[in-house]
Amino acid sequence: MPPHLQNYINYILSLPPGPLTKKELLVPELLIEEQGDLGIYYAPMDYINNQAKLMIIGITPGFTQMEIGVRQARQDLLDGVSFADMEKRAKKSASFAGSMRSNLIAMLDELGLPEAIGLPSSEALFGEFRDRLHTTSVLRYPVFIKGENYTGHQPDMLKSPILSRYASEMAERELKETKDAFMIPLGKSVSDVLRSFVREGVLDADRCLFDFPHPSGANGHRKSQFEKNKEAFRHQLAQWGAGNQL
Repeated sequence: MPPHLQNYINYILSLPPGPLTKKELLVPELLIEEQGDLGIYYAPMDYINNQAKLMIIGITPGFTQMEIGVRQARQDLLDGVSFADMEKRAKKSASFAGSMRSNLIAMLDELGLPEAIGLPSSEALFGEFRDRLHTTSVLRYPVFIKGENYTGHQPDMLKSPILSRYASEMAERELKETKDAFMIPLGKSVSDVLRSFVREGVLDADRCLFDFPHPSGANGHRKSQFEKNKEAFRHQLAQWGAGNQL
């Protein structure tokens, strides 16, 4: 049975108000599966926006996103929000939160995304045009290695049996439900996974902006990678946007 918010209600409600720590979240009560130093934990990241026109795909929710999502779910449980709305609200609050979102917005603006698809700004995708955006991760639930955020390497997602299985589940479910969305995979490891889906015949390569650099501040090569491919990215976005105005 796949993880579901309902299975974690009691523990989430037992958490204190305010910001949460790893000692409170990286616990057996939220552990989905583990293998060696690798642990996969629950966070309310199941919502899929099947009306999306743009899909931004990360590696896995990091601790920041996990903490925000669980904290939002805790408050919504106390407020009596429905399960469906809770998952949607948690995803909206947590998706690419922090400096990563700011970097991502700046990069998309520089590529002319707003002009390509008729937006006032890329930031509007996280605001008034949020219904046109689906944010997700190849690994839907937070993955940690020795308690630290998994970065897409060591182990390789495609070579690790446990991680490749979770990635395949993403393809089977989310790619089918967002079949009209243009995809921006963040970072090489995500591009590699989506290229494997192309080889398997479950994804059209024209729908993907491959090799878009991960917007994390920890990615020291982000700016050089972006500059190297910027004109190709611009061209592909403009082509897609010509037939997909929001």
